[in-house]
Amino acid sequence: MILTQMIIQSWHLTVKRVSDLFFNLTEKEMMREVSPNRNRGIYLLGHLTASHNSMFPLLGFREPMFSELKNHFLINSDKLKEKPFTVAELLEKWMAVNDELKKHFNNLSTEDWLQKHTAISDEDFVKEPHRNRLNVVLSRTNHLSYHQGQLTLL
Repeated sequence: MILTQMIIQSWHLTVKRVSDLFFNLTEKEMMREVSPNRNRGIYLLGHLTASHNSMFPLLGFREPMFSELKNHFLINSDKLKEKPFTVAELLEKWMAVNDELKKHFNNLSTEDWLQKHTAISDEDFVKEPHRNRLNVVLSRTNHLSYHQGQLTLL
């Protein structure tokens, strides 16, 4: 279905644009806050990587590749200022997670995309069929676009 293809293409395009931003920012720029008392570039890199990493089990693909990211970048905020990962390490994880997601995305049919994700019960899915895998990707694309706007401030 063309709508499915449009959503997946939008995902890939947004990932590419954000990747380009990350790879064009210097280490110093990645340590800056996007605005006073807001997240730093390095935190956003870790946050987005952890968010994409969490899609693997949510979409029923596999376990997360880098479970160590969850605590630092999804549960805790950037207020701690100290992170156990370098920009280079996070960029490597960012690329690995998105490359792996792309492989899984390419293997799904439209029918597969319209199946429920793992965070909804069978009973609730009958009542809310829009809570499917494709909607997860649409939601995460919006999330990514939001942070892309922040990153442009760096």
